[in-house]
Amino acid sequence: MTITERELNRATLSRQLLLERQPIAVQEGVRRVVALQAQQPASPYLALFNRLADFAPADLDAAFAGGSVVKATLMRITLHAVHAEDYAAFRAAMQPTLYASRLGARFAAAGLGPADADVLVPQVLDFARGPRTSAEMQAWVEELLGADKKDGAWWGLKGYAPLHHAPTDAPWSFGHRPSFVAAPGGAVPAGREADPQALQTLILRYLAGFGPASLADVAQFAMVGRTHVRAALLALGDTLEQLQGPDGSVLFDLPGASRPPGETPAPPRLMAMWDSILLAYADRGRVIPPAYRPLVIRRNGDVLPTLLVDGHVAGVWRAVDGRIEATAFHSLPPAAWEGLAEEARFLTALLDDREAAVYSRYHHWWAKLPEAEVRFL
Repeated sequence: MTITERELNRATLSRQLLLERQPIAVQEGVRRVVALQAQQPASPYLALFNRLADFAPADLDAAFAGGSVVKATLMRITLHAVHAEDYAAFRAAMQPTLYASRLGARFAAAGLGPADADVLVPQVLDFARGPRTSAEMQAWVEELLGADKKDGAWWGLKGYAPLHHAPTDAPWSFGHRPSFVAAPGGAVPAGREADPQALQTLILRYLAGFGPASLADVAQFAMVGRTHVRAALLALGDTLEQLQGPDGSVLFDLPGASRPPGETPAPPRLMAMWDSILLAYADRGRVIPPAYRPLVIRRNGDVLPTLLVDGHVAGVWRAVDGRIEATAFHSLPPAAWEGLAEEARFLTALLDDREAAVYSRYHHWWAKLPEAEVRFL
C-alpha cells in the first residue's frame, strides 16, 4: 500500500490531536502524543493548548506536582514531558545514547569513566530522594569528588542518572534554574546496550503517536542508533504494517492506526516552540516545507513558534504587547487569517494569566527573517 504526502501529513496531525481538539484529561493527552518537548517551560502548556479541548493550565500544574506527568532528559538527549508510566521504558531505551553522550569526553575530562558512574549514580539517587536544587547537587558533587571534577561530573550525571526535574516555580511549574529528584523505582542504569523490550515499547509508542514512519524517522526521534532500531523493528515483525512512502521508502505503522484521507480539513494552529511534530522525523517535510526549515529551525537548535496552516508550517508568531504578531512566509487566504485570529484570542487569554511575553528572549531571531506579511492578531 502506498501513502501520499498529504495522507502522511494528515496521519501525523490526527495522531498528534491537531485535526480536532480532544476532550480528554491532561495525562491521557500527554500519553496520546507520546512526549512533549520541554526545553522551555511554557512549551508543554502551549502544546496541550493546541491539542486538548478546554485545556486548563492548572491541570498540567497538578499533573507535574502529583508526578503523573514528569519532565526529564530523554529522547534526543533533551528535556521532554512524558506520562510517568512511560518514563522507565523510554529511559531504558535511551541507555546506549545517554551512556555514550553523558559518560563520554566531558565526563572523562574530569578524570572519570563509566565504572565511576556505576558507583556514583546510586549515590546521586540517594541524595536526591527529595528535591534538590542544581546548586545543592553541584555542591554535593564537589564535596564528594573535589572542585576540579565537579563541572564534568555533574554535567554527565544530571543527564545520565534517572533524575526528574522537580516543579519549582510559576508561571509554568519549572523555572530556568532546575531542581532535581530521583525517579521512583530505584532502577540504576548499567552498561551501554539498549533494553530490547524497552526499545520495542518506545517504537510502538512512537508509531502510535507519529506514524507511519521510516527506520530513519524512528532513529531521529529517539537518537538511538539505526542498528538498534533495525533489530527492534525486525523483532516486532508482523505486529507492524509496512507501507510505501511518497518517495518509495518503507514506512512502518500499527495496523488499524488512524490515517485520514488527504482532503481532511486541518484547522490553523499557533504551535509552541520546539513542538514535537517539527522534530520527530528525519524527513521533516511532512510538516515543514523545505524552504522554511532554516527559518524556523535555527542553527543553534532553537525552533521558533510556528503558524500551522492546512497542516504545514506557514510562518512564525510571537507575543508582543498583549497581541500575537503573526509572520506569514507566503500569502494566506482570508479564512486562514480568520482561523489564526480566533486561535490568537484564546492563546492571549491563556498567556495573560501566565506570561504575556512568553518566549521574548528569542525575539532576536525576527531580525533575521526575510521580508514577509506581518499581522497583529
